[in-house]
Amino acid sequence: MKLEHHFAVGLDWTGNRGTGTSGYREYGRDHVLRAEGKHDIAGSSDRAFFGDTDRWNPEELLIGALAQCHLLSYLHVAASNGIVVVGYTDAATGVMEQTADGGGHFTSVTLRPVVTIASGDPVLALELHREASTKCFIASSVNFPVGHEPEIRVVD
Repeated sequence: MKLEHHFAVGLDWTGNRGTGTSGYREYGRDHVLRAEGKHDIAGSSDRAFFGDTDRWNPEELLIGALAQCHLLSYLHVAASNGIVVVGYTDAATGVMEQTADGGGHFTSVTLRPVVTIASGDPVLALELHREASTKCFIASSVNFPVGHEPEIRVVD
């Protein structure tokens, strides 16, 4: 039996400055992402593409989705293996390569989770990042490597 989960997101472009896309520099990149029952996310493009740096850009959202997915997968495998996680932070980064035709693609993302545990084997806690990576739906859906540089801290 195939289990499917469906997701829906709405997007509204709010960058029409009165002349639409009459020129590449004439329109704003601002937009709003919406999902039923959730707070809106104000988006734009990266500053390099004339976007608003105060808003989330798609590249940051992709990196954020990978970091969130790994966190949630890791918490699951940690709980299943008797590791008590009491803190988790990540400083994820990504590399995107622009192509000559104006397109581009990510070449890598690196997650740097720092996990604080209260009990359980620290060596196992470190190893569980590999299992979490295989369970992450988002990481399994991208065509570039997602690296991990985890650190485990033990509460005294």
